[in-house]
Amino acid sequence: MIKVLIADDHAVVRRGLAQIMDDEPDLAVAAEARTAGEVLHAVRENDIDILILDIAMPGGGGLEVLKQLQDLRPDLPTLVLSVYAEKQYAVRAMKAGAAGYLTKDSIPEELVDAIRCVARGERYITPAVTDLLATRVRGGAAPSHQELSNREFQVMCMLTQGKTVSDIADDLKLSAKTISTYRARILKKLHLETTADIIRYALQHDLVD
Repeated sequence: MIKVLIADDHAVVRRGLAQIMDDEPDLAVAAEARTAGEVLHAVRENDIDILILDIAMPGGGGLEVLKQLQDLRPDLPTLVLSVYAEKQYAVRAMKAGAAGYLTKDSIPEELVDAIRCVARGERYITPAVTDLLATRVRGGAAPSHQELSNREFQVMCMLTQGKTVSDIADDLKLSAKTISTYRARILKKLHLETTADIIRYALQHDLVD
């Protein structure tokens, strides 16, 4: 039996994933979590074989959780299941320790296959992620956004969605001042001046759908 921890801040998503597991004789939901802190607590307190992790979560976010898991449970396979397209977060997630990356529009059968694959100790890499990794290996001049930290990149993506500094602060449970600081760092690293410039940059580099 593969014991799964579902980590997502939306109850409807957790319920839907649990229903998918219920239909599979070899999968069982061992625990659920809705914040980064709850994920780490659940990992400590439960016998978990695999973690299904969202990228956007209160209290730190999926990339920060992956980083902390390297110390807490480096052997725990993690499958990232995100609303964000592969081109936005997949390479960063794999680099942070994820064993696979799927978007939430994937069909249930693919999700189940990915869970079993990752639970066996393998990596689950979709064709889209394969292309991204191949592009990275080929090298060439790296775009400026690759110099952003994971948190800066997350804030950039949220800005491109039309969210204000206050919106992002609420979503990430951080102060508006902290988000403004991240925004200033993003502008400096990308050599830009305004949020509108960030949105144009993201469009030019195919970072938004």
